[in-house]
Amino acid sequence: MTDRGTTWSSLIAMQWRANEAPAVIAGGDEWSGTELLERAAGAADRLDGFGAPDGVPVAALVSSTAAAFALAIGATGSGRPLAPLGPRLTVDELAHCVRDLGSTVVLAEPDFADTARDVAVRAGVQPVIYDTPRRSARALDLDPAPDALVVILHTSGTTGSPRAVPYRQDRFALRVGVHAALCELTIGRRFASASPFHHIAGFGNHAVALAAGASVIPFPRFTTVAWRGLAEVGATHVLVVPTVLEMLLAEDALDIGTLHTLQYGAAPIHPETLARTIAALPGVRLVNLFGQTEGSPITCLSAEDHRLVAAGRVELLGTVGRAVAGIELRTEGADDRGVGEICARGAHLFVTDADGWLRTGDMGRVDDEGYLTLVGRRGDKIIRGGENVYPLEVEHVLERHPAVREAAVVGVPDRRWGEVVHAFLVPDDSASPPDLEELRRFARASLAGFKVPSGWTFVAELPRNANGKLLRRHLVSS
Repeated sequence: MTDRGTTWSSLIAMQWRANEAPAVIAGGDEWSGTELLERAAGAADRLDGFGAPDGVPVAALVSSTAAAFALAIGATGSGRPLAPLGPRLTVDELAHCVRDLGSTVVLAEPDFADTARDVAVRAGVQPVIYDTPRRSARALDLDPAPDALVVILHTSGTTGSPRAVPYRQDRFALRVGVHAALCELTIGRRFASASPFHHIAGFGNHAVALAAGASVIPFPRFTTVAWRGLAEVGATHVLVVPTVLEMLLAEDALDIGTLHTLQYGAAPIHPETLARTIAALPGVRLVNLFGQTEGSPITCLSAEDHRLVAAGRVELLGTVGRAVAGIELRTEGADDRGVGEICARGAHLFVTDADGWLRTGDMGRVDDEGYLTLVGRRGDKIIRGGENVYPLEVEHVLERHPAVREAAVVGVPDRRWGEVVHAFLVPDDSASPPDLEELRRFARASLAGFKVPSGWTFVAELPRNANGKLLRRHLVSS
C-alpha cells in the first residue's frame, strides 16, 4: 500500500525515470520509461509554447495513444491538469465542459481537429492540434503537492450534464495501491484495455498500471483482430466490458494464452456470460471492480470469489463483491429489504461530503457476508455499454420535436450492452405519429449517439401518480 505522503506523479517518476523497459506499447510505438518521460517533458514544452495558463485545466480531445499518456504526465509536470473529454459528445456538450473548466484552449489530436475547431468557436477559446511530442531534456517536476491534480475526468449529473471530477495526487496514489493489489499489477506485468481515454476505465486504469510499474497497451478501438494481437505483445492483464466478452465467446477467441488476470465491469453482466468466461479461461484470475468516476474501486468480486463460484456458489455472480481495503460501506435510507442508496467512505475516493462519504446514486443491499447486490439506480440512470444516460436529458430533447407531446425514457435489459435506451412517446396526433428515422435524426443532432433511443413505443398516455409524477417502473415492466 502507498502512504499518504506519496503522489501519483512521484510513483510515475520512481517507476519509469531512467528505465529502459517498455512503458507504453501502442499503435506500433513502443516507448521505454525513459522515452515516455522525455516525451512528457516535450509535451510540457508544447503547453508552454501555446500559452496555456499555469494552473488552468487543459481541455483535450485525445484517444488512448502513447502521445496521450505523455501529454497527461507532461500536463501534471507543468502544473496544468489535463481534462480529456469524450469525442462522441455533441459540440454543445463539449463547449459546456470547456467553459465550465475555464480552459483557454481545446487541444485535439488530428482525427478530432474539425470537432475541436467547432467547439472552440462555440466556447470562445483557441483550438490547438496536438501530435506526438518531441523528446525533451527538460527536468519535469514530478514531485507535486499532495492536493495538486492528476487529471480532471467528467461524469454526468442527475440531469445528464457532464460534471467535472478532479483527481487529487495523494488520493490517486492511494487508489494505485488498492487497485494494483486486487489485480496483482506489479513491475513487469502488461495491462491492456480498449477503454476510451476520457473514461475512468481508460485513463484511470492505465494510470494505475503505469504507477504500479506495469507496461500499458492501450488500443483505441476494440476488434477481434486487435484482441488476438495482444498475445504477440505479451498482455498479462486486460480490462473488458461484458459486451466484449459476449463477442469473444461467440467467436471462440477469448483465450489468448498470455493472460494472468481478466478484469471486467462497467456494465451489468449476464450470469451465463460470466459462467462461460470462467469455463473458457481456466487458471486465469477473474476480478470485477465496482466503482464510479467519483471514486473507485469500492467493492471487488475477487479471484477467490470466482473460485467459490466455480465450486458451486453461483449466487455470488449476482453481486459485485465486498468492500475493498480501506472502504466502509453503508446503505442510506434502507427499506425493509435492506435496499438503500450505497454510500462509501475511504481515503482513495475523489468526491465526498464533509464526513468523507461518497453517495453513489446506486441502490443495493449488503448481505451478512458483506457482499453487495445492486438492484437499481437512484434517479433512473441508464448504463449502456459503460456509458451513463440520464432519461431527463433525452426526454427534454424528444419533447422539443413538434410532433411529440410527451416523452419518457427508460433502460431495458440487453444481452450485449447491459441496457439500452427505450423511449415511450405520446404523439401530438395519434393518427399520424412521427417517423422513427426522422426522430432518430432529430435526437442525434443534440445527443451523443449512445443516448439516442434504440427502441420506440407510441402510447396514448404516460403512467403517472396522483401528484402527476411519472411512474417509470410501470414502463420498465410493460
